[in-house]
Amino acid sequence: MKYRILPHGGEKISVIGMGSSVIGERPEQETIATVRSAMDHGVNYFDMAGGHATIFDAYGKALERKREQVYLQIHFGADYTSGEYGWTTSLKKIKKSVQWQMEKLRTDYIDFGFIHCMDEDSDLDTYLKNGVLDYILELKKKGIVHHIGMSSHTPAVAHRVLDMGILDVLMFSINPLYDYGQGITPSAAAVNAMRCTAAVKKRASASSS
Repeated sequence: MKYRILPHGGEKISVIGMGSSVIGERPEQETIATVRSAMDHGVNYFDMAGGHATIFDAYGKALERKREQVYLQIHFGADYTSGEYGWTTSLKKIKKSVQWQMEKLRTDYIDFGFIHCMDEDSDLDTYLKNGVLDYILELKKKGIVHHIGMSSHTPAVAHRVLDMGILDVLMFSINPLYDYGQGITPSAAAVNAMRCTAAVKKRASASSS
């Protein structure tokens, strides 16, 4: 496995990470075995934006006595308290969901606290007004969140948050099925992703100089 060093922090992260969007459809023991197999092959970065709430119990068991060996990416705005995936901009619901996720994962810290699926300016405005961003920043100040990230499919929104200077990581997907549904061609999505990647690198360089 190859690894890259995170510019904002120095963590050594595997170039291959593991997502969890559909693994929750499988039996718990299979999920546990899959996570441990990934770790055995050098994967140390796991994204917790899953399609099913069942992944959290499974990951908690899989990472028992191994938590310090991995980095977990937990999404603020992804709500699993109903038993399935949901999305919310409510500060109260986000606090409840994040606490629920941490309890299930058997952890008291979050390696990467992600602003989840921030695609609309109006949603970002809501986060600014209702205190969600302040909540994430406060958790980072307390050391509960080590790094702040964001996932988005919208370059303009991504750049707007990058300009705030609060992000350590940006996840900008190139997903043909999703992009076609939004009227975006794969080539346009690739250009958007490259622009966002360049912006992250530029800001990281500026902040370290």
